[in-house]
Amino acid sequence: MKRLGDYIREVDVRNKDLKVTRLVGLTIDKAFIPSVANVIGTDLSNYKVIKKEQFACSLMQVSRDGKMPVAMFEDDMPAIMSPAYPLFEVVDTTKLLPQYLMMWFSRKEFDREACFYAVGGVRGSLTWEDFCDMTLPIPPIARQREIVAEYAMLANRIRLNNRLISTLESTAQALYRKMFVDNIDKDHLPEGWRMGTLTDIAEYLNGLPCQNYETKEADFFPVLKIRELSQGFYDENSNHVKGIPKEFVIENGDIIFSWSATLTIDIWCGGQCALNQHLFKVIPKEYPKWFVYLWTKSHIDEWKHLISAKATSMGHIKREDLSSACVIIPSNEIMTYLDGLFEPIIKTYSYKKQETLQLTGLQSLLLAKMGCRKEEEV
Repeated sequence: MKRLGDYIREVDVRNKDLKVTRLVGLTIDKAFIPSVANVIGTDLSNYKVIKKEQFACSLMQVSRDGKMPVAMFEDDMPAIMSPAYPLFEVVDTTKLLPQYLMMWFSRKEFDREACFYAVGGVRGSLTWEDFCDMTLPIPPIARQREIVAEYAMLANRIRLNNRLISTLESTAQALYRKMFVDNIDKDHLPEGWRMGTLTDIAEYLNGLPCQNYETKEADFFPVLKIRELSQGFYDENSNHVKGIPKEFVIENGDIIFSWSATLTIDIWCGGQCALNQHLFKVIPKEYPKWFVYLWTKSHIDEWKHLISAKATSMGHIKREDLSSACVIIPSNEIMTYLDGLFEPIIKTYSYKKQETLQLTGLQSLLLAKMGCRKEEEV
C-alpha cells in the first residue's frame, strides 16, 4: 500500500486574467455540476482554475455526510471553482493514472476510511494531512490501464443504456399523449370508447409500516423507500423485515407509485423487496400494464399542481384524489392494436433497466476488488 500524498500535489492557479468564466461546483455524489451561486459583484479573479485530469475535493463535514466529495475534472475546457475547494493533481501519470485514482475514490471503502479519519476533526472535517496519509494499492501502470479500461467499458454500456431508457420512456409518453390526450374531445369520443374511473383499470395497494409486518417467516426483504424508487434500487442500509404477506412483496415488473413527498411512478426492476407505507403497488385489472402505467405517469404533474394548490404540510396525494380521476378507455379493438405497439417498448424499457443494474453491480465488484489485488505494486 502506498501513501496517497506521495503521488499527488496541490494545485492553486487563480483566475487572475479572468479568461475562464465557466463556474462549476462539486456534489456529494462525486460529480461536477454548473454552479448556481450568485456571483454578481464577486471577484472571480480569486477563483481557482481547474483543468482536465485535475481533482477537486471538499474536506468539510465528511463524517457527518458519510461520504467525501471528490472528483476528477474531465472536460477539455478549463473551469473555475470557489477558492474553498482544495485542488490537486497526480504528480507522475506514468506511475499513477488519474482515472485509476478516481476509481479508488469511488469505492465505498474509501468513504468509510475518510469518515474514520474525519471523526476527530472540527465539525467532522478531514484535514489535508490526514487525506494525504491515506493509502492505496498501486499496481504496475499496464495493469492500471487494464483496470481503467474494464471500468470504462462498463460505464459506457451504462451510459448507452440510460440514453436508450430515456428515449423509450419519452417515446411511450409521446405516443400515449397523442392517442389519449391531444385532440381528444371527452364529450365526443370515438365509437366504442368510454369514460371510466381509476378503479376501473387498477387497484392501488398501500404498503404497511415496518412494525406491522409479522416476524414468523425466515425470508427477509429490504423495505423500499421513496428515494430508492427514484434511483431504481434499494441500498445496503435499507431496513429489512420478514413475514410479509405475498401481496405486499414487490417483484420486478411491478408498477410502484410514491404518493407522499416526491410523486414518482416507475416500473420496478431492482429485485424483491417490501412495500413501504408511502408507496402504492399499482395492480392492473383487465387492462394492460403499459396503459395503467402511462395513464398514471401522465397525471403526475396534475397531481403535483393539486398538492401545491392545497398546500398540504406533508405534500401527498390522497386516495380520494386518485379514485375520482377520470380515465379514457378505448375500444377493445384499439386496445389490442395499441398493445402490440406499447408492449415491446415497455418490455425493452424494463429489460434495459435490469441490465443497467447488473452492469452497475459489476462496476461495484470491480471497485471492491481494487482493495484486494495481489499484483506486484510499483
